This record gives sequence, C-alpha cells and structure tokens, in this order.
Amino acid sequence: MVTLPVFGKKEVYVVNPSKIIALGLNYRDHIAESHSVRVRGFTDEVPREPILFPKTPNVLIGHEEPIIIPKFLKTYGFEEIRNDYEAELAIVIGDRCKNVQEDQAMQHVLGYTCMNDVSQRNLQTGDRSGWFRGKSLDTFGPIGPRLVPAEAIGDAQNLNIRCRLNGRTVQDSNTRHMIFPIPRIIAFISMNFTLMPGDIIATGTPSGVGPIKHGDAVEIEIEGIGILRNPVVEE
Repeated sequence: MVTLPVFGKKEVYVVNPSKIIALGLNYRDHIAESHSVRVRGFTDEVPREPILFPKTPNVLIGHEEPIIIPKFLKTYGFEEIRNDYEAELAIVIGDRCKNVQEDQAMQHVLGYTCMNDVSQRNLQTGDRSGWFRGKSLDTFGPIGPRLVPAEAIGDAQNLNIRCRLNGRTVQDSNTRHMIFPIPRIIAFISMNFTLMPGDIIATGTPSGVGPIKHGDAVEIEIEGIGILRNPVVEE
C-alpha cells in the first residue's frame, strides 16, 4: 500500500483508488512523435474527445520503490523488449461524483501528484484487446512523492512537467499544453463512469517518451509537487 505525505499538513494520504483512468494522446507534441512510439491506436490525428484507458491498482508503487520489468516478457521472443517511461500529472478525486459539469469539476479534486505511466509497448501493440495489459503490469504506476491539496497547487493548468532518465532531461513541457484541460477531463470521465473518492486520473504525457532498462533511474518532476524517483530492475 502506498502512502503519501500531504503538503502543508501533518498527515499522510493512503492511496487506495477503486480505479485509475488514464488519458492517451493529450499533448500535441506527443501525438507528433506517435510514429516513433509505434503503438496500435497512435496516429497523428488530434482526438476529438479524451482517449481513455484503465490502469489497475496493482501498478501502484511509491517514491524510490523499484519498477520491476517482468521476466515472462523474454519468453515471447520479441525482437526488442520495450518498456517506456511517461511523466504525467495525476488528479486524485475527493468525492463521489457523476455527470459533473465543467464549471464545477475542480471542486471534486482532492489534490495532485506525479505519476509515471510506465508502458509495456510490445503488449500494448500486439494484444488484440488493446492497451489494457501493457499498461497494467505490477509496479508500472509509480506515484508520489506527496499529495498537494487542490487549494495549495495554484494553477494546475500551468505547471512545468519534466522527466529525467539517469539525470538527463528527456521530457520538458507544461500542463498548459494539454489538449483537453482538467475540467473537461473530469466532466468527460464522470459522464462515462461514476468517480469515487480516491480515484486517480492520469492526464497524459508530453513528448519525449522513451525506453527504460535494468539499472536505470527515472525521475518525474512537476512544479509545486516535487520529484518522484524510481529505479528500474529486471525480475
């Protein structure tokens, strides 16, 4: 179970979502690199509505816990096994809500944190059922290093977001570049699914995604939240 310190409070938050809903292709520059990522469903067309997919709660690990690349991947005979980092702003929902209007969406946000939407590209591309398995392997959802309450974050739609791989900056953007802003995301998701307290929404990643391997260290940094760091190991 992952627990996060809460910014400005002498308490911890227990991360225990009923569901994790993530967005694909929510930054234009990430869409532009879609051909290099080579994943089924990636095109250079700007989506007309948010592209949603699930991550299951077993993905969750905390700050400094290892991302574990499962050994069973070697049994498939892939020419190249590719697992990618993806820096994302995560929204934590504060209460049960359904059919939320955009102008009321932000009142349902408990807070924000960093998330690494680690993705197994071979499965994501090859599975006939789509992205589900490649996005939901154990440890493929680092989160942290703390929860920042909504009232303390400032403008969540104007936060610098970066990823560093072994100290080298590989993603560098700002949440203002999202195609679908946070109120639109919450309204759209709640139209489809009832959101429960503690549910997590991963809002998409900017350009610069790339592979990780055994021995790497990945850092996700979001302005006002902090740095989420995780080593990478093979099972």
